[in-house]
Amino acid sequence: MSKTKTKGVKLDDTTNKRLEALARIRDRSPHWLMCRAIETYLDREERYEQEKREDMDRWERYQMTGVAVAHAKAAEWLENLAQGKVSACPK
Repeated sequence: MSKTKTKGVKLDDTTNKRLEALARIRDRSPHWLMCRAIETYLDREERYEQEKREDMDRWERYQMTGVAVAHAKAAEWLENLAQGKVSACPK
């Protein structure tokens, strides 16, 4: 079991009432809902930051090399994907 640490969260009355109502509906504790909400938020934001880093790496590589996928090649690949023909991303 992982070590836990308590963090305080101040909620306005409206948010607190919404949290308690949803907890009752879901038959879960407000604590459980808050933990899941935080985990979901962190997962999404960490993915965003990873994608942003990858985009910056690609941009820097393009600026250094000038190598890119031709529009026609990318458009053809996307059209094939739309038709269900899965293949490797063009280089």
